[in-house]
Amino acid sequence: MKPGLFEFQRAFSTEQRCHKFLFEQRWPAGFRCPKCQAQHYSYISTRKLYQCKNCSYQVSITAGTVFHKTRKPLMLWFTMIYLITKSKTGQSISYLQRLLQIGCYKTAWTMAHKIHKAMQERDANYQLGGVLELDDAYFGEKTVTGKRGRGAGRKSIVLVAVGTQEYKGKIQPSFLKMEIIDNMKKQNVQNSVNKNIVQGSHIKTDGYKSYQWLEQEGFTHQPIKILNPKETLKHLPWVHIMIGNVKGILKGVHHGVSPKHLQRFLDEFCYRFNRRFIENNMFKHLIKACLNTQTITFAELRT
Repeated sequence: MKPGLFEFQRAFSTEQRCHKFLFEQRWPAGFRCPKCQAQHYSYISTRKLYQCKNCSYQVSITAGTVFHKTRKPLMLWFTMIYLITKSKTGQSISYLQRLLQIGCYKTAWTMAHKIHKAMQERDANYQLGGVLELDDAYFGEKTVTGKRGRGAGRKSIVLVAVGTQEYKGKIQPSFLKMEIIDNMKKQNVQNSVNKNIVQGSHIKTDGYKSYQWLEQEGFTHQPIKILNPKETLKHLPWVHIMIGNVKGILKGVHHGVSPKHLQRFLDEFCYRFNRRFIENNMFKHLIKACLNTQTITFAELRT
């Protein structure tokens, strides 16, 4: 499918077309019974269910996915996913609600966070490798504390890792990971690094003590002593560009995000950034991610 808006509208102009596309993405080789793996089925049109002819198991096209038990049309879901993937900065939920004419903000909020969950889980098992920049960032309102950076109280601490590679004689970013951690103690940093970065990677950091263990734990560590904070961008440019970009989006597009839901917005930013070179296929990839992600309820999102 071509990525343009008019092509998208033509491709998914009816609920039946959306249903057919979802079927093809869920069962690309044809229907497969989730219970017995048989391929022959009958379709119960009145209930929109597929019934296996071997074991009589019934399943809907949305069962076990982000769209599970949704009361909203697939056309609405598809359009929201399209808008999220086509914007480099993301879309505020209030804007999506107005544009898609969703009557209740809570409904639009829940739909968007379900899509964010699919993004989050899709990238959860990927690890960065090679040469990376690593640093910690602090997210929160300026009114929370007078301090900035390390030592800033009551702010969310985010560990940011950016892969780098040489392209046409210049160092460029490759892939990105951002994860909230409780504090900058060694154990928390170590757990996050081991989860998100392949052992043996070359990691550049500043000289902070919480990174000193890297050399002894299977990584090549390049600590950079930065005497003037204004020179941080010179020594660790890409990690700080990413931090600045995501902070600008959270403030300018979403007008602030609560600490409870910050991780999902960070994962959304990383998901789009990591697929910036395959933007034309991002909609299809995110549909597949939604099909492979269990849904989450409004009550679970609020806890």
